[in-house]
Order: sequence, then structure tokens, then C-alpha cells
Amino acid sequence: MAGGFTPTQNPACHSISDELEKSLSSARGATHPGSRLSWGLDMPRRDPNPLCLQQRCKAISDPALLILVAWFARQGDAAERSPNPPLNLLQVRDACVAGALATKQGDMAAALKQAELGRDLARASLNAASSDVLRRSAGALDKAAQAIGSRSGSDAERAFRVCRATLDPEVAFYEKTLGAGAFETKDDARQLMSDIPPVEVSASPSGGALSGSGMVIDEETLFKSHVFTANEALRKVPGVNVRDEDGFGIRPNIGIRGTNPFRSTKILFLEDGLLFNFAPYGDNDMYYTPPIDRFVGVEVMKGADLTKYGPQTIAGAINYITADPPKDFGGFLSFTGGNRDYLNGHVRVGGTVDKFGGLVEYLRKEGNGARDNSYVALNDVYLKGVVDINEDNKFTWRGDYYDENSQSTFGITEAELRNFGWRYNPFKNDEFSTSRWSTTATHQYRYNSDVILSTSFYWSQFSRDWWRQMNQQPTDTQCGLDFREARLDGRPIDVDSCNFTRGRMRQYYAWGVEPRLRVNHGLFGLSNEMDVGFRAHFEAQHRLTEDGNAARARSGVRIENNDRFADAYAAFFQNRFIVGDWSATPGVRVESVNYTRRNKLPGQGAEGESSLTQPLPSFAMTYSPVDEADLFFGVHRGFAPPRVEDSVYNNGTSVEIGPELSWNCEVGVRAWPYNGVQADLTLFHNHFQSLTSVGTIGGNDTPVAQGEALFQGLEFGNRTDFAQILDWTHNPYLQVAYTWLPTAEQTSAFACAPLSDGSISRNCPNGVVVGSRPGNRLPYAPEHLLTATVGYSHPSGADVRLEAVFTADQYGDFMNLKRGTDHPNGPDSVEARSGQYGQIDANWILNFAATYLIRKDLTLYATAKNLLDQEYIVDRVRGILPGAPRLLQAGFRYDL
Repeated sequence: MAGGFTPTQNPACHSISDELEKSLSSARGATHPGSRLSWGLDMPRRDPNPLCLQQRCKAISDPALLILVAWFARQGDAAERSPNPPLNLLQVRDACVAGALATKQGDMAAALKQAELGRDLARASLNAASSDVLRRSAGALDKAAQAIGSRSGSDAERAFRVCRATLDPEVAFYEKTLGAGAFETKDDARQLMSDIPPVEVSASPSGGALSGSGMVIDEETLFKSHVFTANEALRKVPGVNVRDEDGFGIRPNIGIRGTNPFRSTKILFLEDGLLFNFAPYGDNDMYYTPPIDRFVGVEVMKGADLTKYGPQTIAGAINYITADPPKDFGGFLSFTGGNRDYLNGHVRVGGTVDKFGGLVEYLRKEGNGARDNSYVALNDVYLKGVVDINEDNKFTWRGDYYDENSQSTFGITEAELRNFGWRYNPFKNDEFSTSRWSTTATHQYRYNSDVILSTSFYWSQFSRDWWRQMNQQPTDTQCGLDFREARLDGRPIDVDSCNFTRGRMRQYYAWGVEPRLRVNHGLFGLSNEMDVGFRAHFEAQHRLTEDGNAARARSGVRIENNDRFADAYAAFFQNRFIVGDWSATPGVRVESVNYTRRNKLPGQGAEGESSLTQPLPSFAMTYSPVDEADLFFGVHRGFAPPRVEDSVYNNGTSVEIGPELSWNCEVGVRAWPYNGVQADLTLFHNHFQSLTSVGTIGGNDTPVAQGEALFQGLEFGNRTDFAQILDWTHNPYLQVAYTWLPTAEQTSAFACAPLSDGSISRNCPNGVVVGSRPGNRLPYAPEHLLTATVGYSHPSGADVRLEAVFTADQYGDFMNLKRGTDHPNGPDSVEARSGQYGQIDANWILNFAATYLIRKDLTLYATAKNLLDQEYIVDRVRGILPGAPRLLQAGFRYDL
């Protein structure tokens, strides 16, 4: 048998009958390394211990279990789409059984292997429908490993038996379905086994076990909700505030726990645990996000776990998880079409031959955004290769190319919205084009089961050319005062009559190396997990700005020519001490950054440097008083480095501004009170000693400003599957993500940094941002966020869901104005009419998705985004931007 063995190769498996061997050899699921059967057959390659082999051979030779596996094949939804199907329950249960027997026989090395194997598999599967059972099982296996490390065989055996007891009710639920007469004979079961699809498990790079708050959106959720953008996906996570901009999801505006979402400046982006931002130290604005379609999961981290990543640790990190090459040749082809000229084609193909696995993926998206003149077309090509050099060495390589051409511009005025409607956008000549090349390489060396060293290299090049006729906001006068007044009055304008276009051209390069070491050890007679890492990171920016003298000029007079550099070195250390049901994780991260800026304009040549070093301590604690709940507490020093331009003036002198710093505290509970019910509740308190405000908030090009702020609130997440609660095969389900942010307070005025000559900008009267004062609520921090989904899954594989998304009202400026006409300059002032001031009203959006499994390799689906076609404002930073109108989509996915 390919990838397996015959009984003659190992006498421990003589219990497998010839008849069973013949039936397994023709079963697709049996030879697939992701299946439970192959997992048992393939054990000699990974674990030569005869006792473990014997237990697995016994399990796979059980006819009842064969029928059970076949039943999974009949249940298309359970085995077809989920990356972590209930099949894993059996795998984890087998590890519990083998571990208990090995402990009883005194083979502690074999017992430890089973504890780690079962625990890792359970953690990697935490987002399956049975995540509550798997999480409790992972906890029991973790305790077994601790007991083995403490040389307590009786405690280890007891923990293994708790694991088995936890899993038995769940397995029994599936076995009950055999009484429905689905199979008349074992031949029926064997026939269905030939249709068992390959099963792949994509584990979170963080290991699936966070010490603090966080969540992973799994592949099944992404697929069956048919998210159009990353924004849609992230709204399913408590604490995350996503603000639309273009209606196509290509400009991410993401905030976490009250931080301003503008350009996602407060967020760290990762891909498979590696830095993804194109300038995380020197310019953290994000003008690009990869298409959500090519990921098999999205992980959001908000607690002390951020200490292992950085540099942005003040709010949270978003980790995109990529697909691994399948063990057998396979993949899929999908196509989606919809109104607003929407088209989406996606293909993924890959496989593994001997030790080499590869995957290639191509995606094309195009369509119109939320307004007129907002067409977008993008391409994404992704490659991944994995080489299992030997049992101790593994090499992974990734490569990606992305390009985009779009019509991107800023918002409109109050009068333009009133007179021309929600889709009005006259700026047909504006153009945004970008491309990104990236590659990463990771070598993993396993010294033994307790010591693993991973070393990664990453490199990316990102280019962005943005030509627009209005430089910053609706009140700009580059096109003349008459042009501006026409906009403020709501009169038609002819953009071709404006003989001005400004081009902002950017080139970003980032590269670095990052070794990480994980060591399990027994210091102080305790079970310990130590993580230590180092990163050397280098980035460069080349920035040009040119003013053209025609409506569609793509060159002109150069007014900026800057080179900016950031060299950063970071190191972290964390050690998790495990004592019974308790764990404590102290840690520290140190960030050291050096900045250089060069002004290369003729006659203005200047160069300056700046640097900073910041230690960032953290501490996390968890307690599991019962199998049904985990309590957690965490505190860490939040940090975000300033941009190069905020640290060094264009004339080469240093700016007196430091990094953003906060103390972030959280306490919460993760609970699984019943099979099928999972709930998370977190209280957070984030106190900023220095929070940086972007100058464009409030409508003026003010210098960078910093102030003190306090964010306090509550996050609640819940998933309820009634099939597990009521022992049904049909599954009505409910999912909720809710954020309450009662406090988002300016605790001091936001002071503007001085200009290069030492003076304060006229846009900062008394040296502070207009309207900023203690007690005011910070802009773009809604008090309530809610995403609630009601759905139903049929055993045939059909799934329907209705999602409601609520965003409470929020202020668009530091003054907390209700309306633009309340501006202190008067209701007829330029500022009052610009659309940049005033409250953004609350809104409700409904989304619908339906999925139907035609056969095991073909799925049809349909969606309706903004089902009721609501009209609402999402942003006022640079004029009024509307939310996207209704989008109807339909498509298919064919599995190869």
C-alpha cells in the first residue's frame, strides 16, 4: 500500500485480516495521509513503538469504525468542506488510548509522544464544529505531558483517561446514526469508503493555543459565508472595527479595541507568522491587503501573545494562514459573478510526491466599488513548496505576486451627497496602480521532541503610484477656488477642466531574518515551554511626488524626492510555567530602531538620523478550574514605532516625538459548558501614555500629534451548534461577535509636534489638534459593534445563513460634533460644508449566503451583500465615503 505497510513488514499488525487489507488498499481515504485510516497505517514511519502500532492496528481493523468512517463520507458537509472534520476526534481518542496503555506499561517516552501528538492534533482542529470537545481533550493531554515531565505516571494515566472520557460522548453521537439503517452490510460501507475525500489540516502558526484573547476564522467559515473581502471576515471577530473605503476591500482600515482604523496604522499584519506589512517600522500605512480568497484561515491576536511578534503591539495582530500542499494531487476551481460587473476566478492545484510537496494558486478579481468611477482589477499568483528533508528537517518556501489597477479617490461634500446621491464620484481621471513581489523561506529543525528551531527569511517589494486631481480633501484649491466652491455648493464640476494632477509614487523594500527556538524543559521540577526569538529587519522607501499640468498627466514637476530607511533589531523571551491547572507566562520584548531620511531634491539636499530602544514586558496567566472553562489574565506593554517622517524632518533635524506606548490589560474566560456551545468573554483596559493621531483626522493637514487616551470595554463571542446539544443530524446554529466600548476617551489634549523651524502649525491653535480636550470621545470609535449569524446546515451538505452587522454611531472629529454645521467657524464655513466633520450615524447591514453540495466534488453557492441595499456613511476623513450598495453573487466550486 502506498505510504503504508503490509503485515509482513511489522508483526504488530498481524491482527489486520487479509480481507480488510484488500478493502483498504482500494480506498482513497485509506491511502491519504490526512485520513484516520492512513494515519494508523503510516505510524511505523513516525513511531516504531510496537505497543502504539498495535493499538492503531486494532482500531482500524474494527468494522464498526470502518462503517463510522463511511458514514462521514455520506455526510458531505462534515467530511467534504471542513479542514478539520470530526474524523479528528477519533485520531485524538486513539492517542489517548495509546498513551494510557504506554503509561501503564511504563513506556514514558511513548506515552509522551502520544500526549504531544494528540494535543497538537486537537489544537490544530480547534475550529471544527466539535472545538469544545477538542479543546478539553487538548487540555487533558497537556496535563498528561506535564505529569510525564514531573515523573508522575499515575497522574499521566488519569489525564489520558479524562481525555478518553471527554471524547467518548462525542464519538458516541456519531455512532448513534448507524441505528438509522444507513448501511445494510459492510460491503455498503466499503463502497462508500472509496468516496472519502482527502482531508487536510492547516494549523495556526501560533500553535493554536493563545495565552490571551484571540480567535481563528477557519476555512469552513470563510467558504460557507462566502466573504467578499477581508473586512467581512474580520467583522466576525469581537473587538475588531473595520471601516470600508472603496467598497471592494482593497484598502484595509482596521482598528482593534477602539484604535482608529485609518489605514490600519495600529495593526500588525502577518502571513504564516511572518511580517507582512511593507514598512512596519518606517511607514505602517496599509494601502494593500491580499485577497481573502487565498487563505485557509485568519488569526487575530490581541493579548500578551503579541510580545512574540511586534513591532506593533498596541492593538492587535492579524495573521493570514496559507494553504499547504495536499498529500495527493488535488485542488479546486471556482468562479463567481455578480452585479456591479463583478467577476472572480480562482484556481488552486497541488500535490506531494515522496518528500516534495507543491502548490500553485491564481486569482483574478474585477468589478466596480461603492461609487461611480471606482473600477478595480487585480491579479494574485501564489506558490508554495514544502520539502520534508528527513524526520528532523523541513523546508518551506513561499512566493507571491500581486498587481492592481483601480480608480481610487477621496470623498465628497455634504452638498454633493445631497444633490447627486450616494454613488456620485466625478473623478474619473484618478488612478491607483500597485504591484507586490514577495518571498519567504523557513527551515525547521527538530533536535528532539522538546527542542525545535525555526529560521525564516522574508523579502518583499511593493510599488504604489497614485495620481489624483484633489491632493488631500474636498477643500483643496489645486483646481482653483471656483472649482472648490462648486463642490461645496453641490454644483456639477468638469474634472477635465482642472489642469492639475498630483502623483505620489512610492517604492518599498523590506527584508529580514528571524530565528525562533521552542524548548520544553523541566526547570524547577515544573513543566515549562520556552520561546525565544530574534529578528533583524531592514526596510527602504523611495518616495517621489510630482505635479502635472493636465487632467490626465502622469508626470510633472517634482516636488518631493526622499529616501527613507529603517533598520530594526528585536528580541523576545517568554517562558510558560505549568503547575497543575495553572500556567504563568512572563516575557519581554526589546525593540531597537534606527531611522535615516535623505532629501534628494536639487538644492535641498539634507540627511538626518534618529533612533530609539524600548523594552516591552508582558505577563499572562491561565487557570483551568474545570474541563469546561479556562480563565485568563494578561498585561503587556504596547508599542508602535513612529514613522521615519515623524522622527526626522525633511531638513535632516530630529523630531521630538517618541513611539506610541500603552499598558494593555485583559481578563476573560473561554467556556464550553455543553457539547456544541462555546463562549468567550473578555474585559479589556488599554491605557495609552502616548497615542499618535494622523493629521488628516479632523480635516486638516496638521502635524503629527500625540496625547493620552483610555480604551475600556467588553468583548463577547459565541458559537452554538444545536445538532450537538440535541443529538440531531440537522444543525441549526448561532454565532455572535459583540464589542462594547463605553470608554474611548481623550485623557489629555493631543499636542502637535513642532515644525522643522520650531514653530507650531496654524492648524494647531494653542499647540493642540482642533477640538481635542480631556473627556472627549476619540473619533472613529463606535460604542457598539455586533455581527450575529443565524444558520442551518443539512446533512446533505447544504448550508444557509443570514448575517446582521451593526455599527453604532461614531464621531468623525476630535470636537465630537453632531453635524458639520456645528463647526465653530460657522455653518457656512468651508469646514462645515466639507463633509469631514460631524457624526457618522449607526447602520444595520444584512448579508445572506447559501451553499449547496451537488455532489462530492461540485458546490454551488449564492450570496447577497447588503441585502436591503442600505445607504449609509462609512468615513469622513477626506470627505464623505458611502458604504457599498447591494451586491448579488453566484458561483460554483469544483474540487479536482
